Amino acid sequence: MTEEKKPLISVLMGVYNCKERSMLERSVRSILEQTYPNWELILCDDGSTNAALLWMQNLAARDSRIRLLQNDRNLGLARTLNRCLSVANGAYLARQDDDDISHETRFEKQIAFLEENSEYAFVSCAANVFDSNGIYGEYRVTDKPTAKSFLWNNLFIHPATVFRRNVLEKTGGYRVAKVTRRCEDYDLFMTLYAMGEKGYNIQEKIYDYQIVNNNRKYRPLKYRIDEMKVRWTGFRKMGIMSPKALLCVFKPIA
Repeated sequence: MTEEKKPLISVLMGVYNCKERSMLERSVRSILEQTYPNWELILCDDGSTNAALLWMQNLAARDSRIRLLQNDRNLGLARTLNRCLSVANGAYLARQDDDDISHETRFEKQIAFLEENSEYAFVSCAANVFDSNGIYGEYRVTDKPTAKSFLWNNLFIHPATVFRRNVLEKTGGYRVAKVTRRCEDYDLFMTLYAMGEKGYNIQEKIYDYQIVNNNRKYRPLKYRIDEMKVRWTGFRKMGIMSPKALLCVFKPIA
């Protein structure tokens, strides 16, 4: 397959008050340096109140493959990603967060997998975990999650995922609701599995995922209750509700 014939990937990145310009530029640079050349990056500023929009404007001015959208107010990640999706041109849709890093072969390996394995709707991967002090661990995920795998937790790293566009569009995009405001990815993956789709995790670490080491920040009860509701809905849609599943519904507040 020639370079021109390779399917286009649309990379969706929502940005809200990115903390540091260097962090955003490092993340975008990791896309610019991909060995897979046929991509577009759709940046959407979600009503930032700091200089993040200016930083994005400077990035977009440097490369015609970077497209910039701007929300007139903060809409949240689900709405922001849906807006990116609405203007995307790619046959594949990749996610990335503004503080994470894709290894240079990420897209090449994920697209090759999807091209060779038509039974999978999306693909993610294992990852290094890092913070401001560097890499301190790894995020390991099972290669072939089943519906029951979601009982304990979300088994895919959302920002490291590439989706087939036609499959993601069948869901109508990300569900925008009060209960999904902190777990839109968990909700989406369970919806896809309820539709009979499935995903795969490449076991190679081709993504660096930023999580603050030893972060014990308290998560407000309202968000944990929201996740309980998402779990209840997702488990029922997937047809896996059972006494064990019911216990897992209450995991966020256990």
